[in-house]
Amino acid sequence: MRIVNHWKLLAAAPATLISFGFTPVAARAQQAPAPSTARAAVPDPAHFEILLLGGRVLDGSGSAWVRADVGISGDRITAVGDLRGATAATTIDARELYVAPGFIDTHSHAGEALLRSELRGARPLLAQGITTVFVNPDGGGRADLAAQRSALSSGRIGVNVALMVPHGSVRRAVMGMADRAPTAAELRRMEDLVAEGMGAGAFALSSGPFYAPGSFAKTDELIALARIAARYGAPYQSHIRDESDYSIGLLAAVEEVITVAREAGTRGVITHVKALGPNVWGFSAAIVHRVERAREQGVEVFADQYPYEASQTSLAAALLPRWAQADGNDSLRARIANPASRSRIVSAMRENLARRGGAERMRIAGFRADRSLEGRTLAQVAAGQNQDAVEAALALIGRGGAGIVSFNMSDADIERLMLQPWTMTSSDGGLAMAGEGAPHPRNNGAFARKLRKYVVDDEVIELGSAVRSMTSLPATVYRVPDRGWLRPGAAADVVVFDIARVRDRATYEDPHQVAEGMVHVLVSGRFAIRDGAFTNILGGQVLRPVR
Repeated sequence: MRIVNHWKLLAAAPATLISFGFTPVAARAQQAPAPSTARAAVPDPAHFEILLLGGRVLDGSGSAWVRADVGISGDRITAVGDLRGATAATTIDARELYVAPGFIDTHSHAGEALLRSELRGARPLLAQGITTVFVNPDGGGRADLAAQRSALSSGRIGVNVALMVPHGSVRRAVMGMADRAPTAAELRRMEDLVAEGMGAGAFALSSGPFYAPGSFAKTDELIALARIAARYGAPYQSHIRDESDYSIGLLAAVEEVITVAREAGTRGVITHVKALGPNVWGFSAAIVHRVERAREQGVEVFADQYPYEASQTSLAAALLPRWAQADGNDSLRARIANPASRSRIVSAMRENLARRGGAERMRIAGFRADRSLEGRTLAQVAAGQNQDAVEAALALIGRGGAGIVSFNMSDADIERLMLQPWTMTSSDGGLAMAGEGAPHPRNNGAFARKLRKYVVDDEVIELGSAVRSMTSLPATVYRVPDRGWLRPGAAADVVVFDIARVRDRATYEDPHQVAEGMVHVLVSGRFAIRDGAFTNILGGQVLRPVR
């Protein structure tokens, strides 16, 4: 078994390390004491609505489990400790199970799907133990957060939702798909939209300078907008400009996030951190070095990660050069129709396809124009149509575009990045009904996969550290009130799981299978899953930061 230096992890992130009354000396010097999960004073005799007895409690700090009882009343955890003699309306024997805070997904594409009546229950998320999702990542999603909040709040939802202001959507609202710097007036309008989003309860500013139109923004624009977010205590989360060697290169893109965080005076998050494609395999060590150096210099830099070797994006985003997408789809079609510009586009696409390891590594995840192509590799589609792979890709883009799953990461890089004490867990997934395309299995399996593969099977990371990456660390980075910790006073988002049964059932071939192993899941003190079965009780809400 690989040994993880747990005390090194504790020392590296003191802001998250309050557990059962123990606070490292370094942490005490940097923060006021947090509420403790030590033997809490409870009424005598105590009575709770729900009592979880004798579970192996992982409080979110990263510490090893401790045997304890958990008392819940209303939507709050009211006691943690030795609660012998207490009574409850509902008592759960948790002696053979682990009890932890509900998991927080810092990068979710479920925002729009949660508006669909058939998906509001968020069952595939709950089955992984996810009780809170951050939506509008990669700089995409709704720019009008007040309207989004209203739409999500118009009916019950199964998980809590935290909103982010999406830079790309803000830029598009002000500048369309223009490939240029904003005028002073345009920048002021974007700043106003970011401020409006923060006022509507956003937890962060998200960006995607890899994607158009975010890719048309220079670093100074990102800094200016991140400064607005910083006024509200909100971090800057970024799908970095280059995860490979498309443009400025992976390491320069990491440095850009660090620069934005430093200059804006906020926290920077490298979202779904990775080294994408054979050209940059092994670069995870250099990413770690740059993040650690920045942190030593006082810049708060973090990352999140999904535990898979394949990514998912659109075929256009993966292969088209960004200049070809400037000014929108009509301009793109005109450039493809022009022999001279088409030749440049095809040449760039060949290079980008090679960066991702070739057409054999690229699987069609969604193609509404012809569902029969879903699940096939781009190489198979090209062969079936007797076309070159790039020409086949251009044809798919011309017919409305396709989503792809691209196999382009190395196990060594995944593990190295996962072990860092500043790395959170995310899914980069969404919600879909069975039969809707062939999406990435991370939609239904990311959090369960990390527990199954990287904790239990491969012994890469300790259970307490993995749970911390899913709970208290994201709650601390994004300032999520009362969540991410299992302690008195916290919101009663709680997962109770059987580690021997936790597993991701979703595969690349059959991605719609939900995870298993969550015995009980509570959202705001209400059972969303009880005894392994969904209850149809929707306890989620659209969260607001405390400022």
